[in-house]
Amino acid sequence: MNRRTFLAATGVALGALAGCLGAGRESEGGSGPPSTDAPLPLAHSPALLREHTVSGGPGKDGIPAIDEPRFVDATAPALDDGDVVFGVEIDGDARAYPQDVLVWHEIVNDTVGGRPVSVTYCPLTGTALGFERGDTSFGVSGDLVNSNLVMYDRATDSRWPQVVATAIDGPLEGDSLRQFPVVWTTWGRWRTAYPDTDVLSTDTGYVRNYDDDPYGGYNPTTGYYASSGTLFAPLHEDDRFEPKVPFLVTRGPSSEATDRPSVAVHKATLRERGVLAAGRSLAVSDPTLDTGYLYRTGPDTPDPGAFSWTDGRVRGPDGTYAPSAVPLPATTTFDAMWFAWVGFYPETEVHA
Repeated sequence: MNRRTFLAATGVALGALAGCLGAGRESEGGSGPPSTDAPLPLAHSPALLREHTVSGGPGKDGIPAIDEPRFVDATAPALDDGDVVFGVEIDGDARAYPQDVLVWHEIVNDTVGGRPVSVTYCPLTGTALGFERGDTSFGVSGDLVNSNLVMYDRATDSRWPQVVATAIDGPLEGDSLRQFPVVWTTWGRWRTAYPDTDVLSTDTGYVRNYDDDPYGGYNPTTGYYASSGTLFAPLHEDDRFEPKVPFLVTRGPSSEATDRPSVAVHKATLRERGVLAAGRSLAVSDPTLDTGYLYRTGPDTPDPGAFSWTDGRVRGPDGTYAPSAVPLPATTTFDAMWFAWVGFYPETEVHA
């Protein structure tokens, strides 16, 4: 079953999801989004990822990115405490992007803390990531690889699968995007941590039923999110975990991250234990936001096994710390469904 068939079976008209952009946005020109100094690791070559890229149903810009986002304060949105939001905080500017809005748009081109950024969400892989966009912006190509959103930048039309954050086609092939943290959490938790947060408004300029997720729901978990099946064949299958179990993940050069270029931490296990230490990495739970952090160690830092969990804080050789303030180099993490992560990174290091 593809996404077009799935949406039809759930009673969602493809045109309602796609909107009325049709021909898409014209090129913005320029050199494209900022890139990292060194490319992120790829387990599969760009050529193989291009070979496995398929149409998701709607065409280019058929799922319209939000380019002129409007926001309301924390008292305005009709959100339940358990509703999923994607939280961003940059230089004191806190914003919440409701999952029920992003499921219809997948990309919000915004400016947060004075920085031009894009907040992106792929419902099929359960991934929310943030990228610096520079003088350009991102749109939805309409294609998928390993069920994951393939974005395009409006300066060069290069194609960027969200999870690998690396261009697999176009003038910028091989470049990797600069990422910033996006927290997958709930409205109640985010509002408590950031009471002055702004919230993405449903006044998007598009006619959508933002009370209805075409794939199911997270409060409670239903539909596609609760099922074990995927709409597209994964790049790689690994049955150690159910396909849609959430993991906290990261990737980077092995010399800078952990023993391997990619790491996956089982969220339920991390939530239960507080800390998970293995190899050169230390995973720490954050019960305030129901998220986590992944730190790396080296020859000049304490061994990960020297840290323990005590009453919601991390105890180390030199003191006790909040989960977000452990004095070790931190990686940028995000949530992902197991099938999606192991599809892109079959040799990932797993903490469970």
